[in-house]
Amino acid sequence: MRDSSTDQRAVGFLLDLIDADPAARIRRRIGAPRPGGNRRRVAQAVLKLTAVPSSVLVWILEEDDPELNAAVYAHPSADPTLRRAVLRGVPFGPGRRGPLPVDIGLRKHADEPEVPQAVVARGLVGALRAATAMGPARIAASMVLGHGDWRTVTAADRERPLPGYARWALAVRPDCPPALRAQFGSHPKFDHRVRQAGVLAGPGVYATAHGPAAQVLKVLSLGPALFPARVREAEDALRPLVRDHLGDREEAWAVLAKLLDTYHGTAPELIMTAGAIA
Repeated sequence: MRDSSTDQRAVGFLLDLIDADPAARIRRRIGAPRPGGNRRRVAQAVLKLTAVPSSVLVWILEEDDPELNAAVYAHPSADPTLRRAVLRGVPFGPGRRGPLPVDIGLRKHADEPEVPQAVVARGLVGALRAATAMGPARIAASMVLGHGDWRTVTAADRERPLPGYARWALAVRPDCPPALRAQFGSHPKFDHRVRQAGVLAGPGVYATAHGPAAQVLKVLSLGPALFPARVREAEDALRPLVRDHLGDREEAWAVLAKLLDTYHGTAPELIMTAGAIA
């Protein structure tokens, strides 16, 4: 196996989907040692250096853990809205209420930006309705923070549809509720912008329909430590494929490890290809 932390994490994520004894034997065969030390700290360190879709940051925030929230705040892909939410202790988990405790380091060294004047003057819904261009729409949409604000926006759009720019700016937010995004309707350009913004339909779809496989699996390998509630969906989607096409066959896993570095397809395609070659 290529000496690469990305490859080791990617293969390791799949090995965790089979029984422990054959997994340990296969790790020895292909040279993929099981990560040691504090897996959560290691995962946070890897996260800092890993490009992730914006939805993954929301999956981490859904844990409502101040330490993990601080890790999201420091990530290069975190936008000002997510950072503002972290500083305010906004909860993201289903059914959670805030405010959450804020990491002491953030409380000492991070300042929340001022509330946009348009929102101060018109209120949240008023600023969204007044947005006649993408710039003002993004500014207003950046102040939708937490479940309560999303319910307010959903009700306002149901009562009288928000302007197109406001809908667009809200839809590309990774924390926009799927039901609200569906309420906004569908258009090829609209859907394309959502995908470009790194918004994912869910961990299962990410695991099975996105590529390249090495990058997807590396991101998912952070899940047990950083977004355990969400990663289970990805594990459930890939487990039958791993068992059917790789199982405990050392040769199949060795082929997968060799293919991983240059394979540009999805994880299911990689798994099936490795099994077929072996």
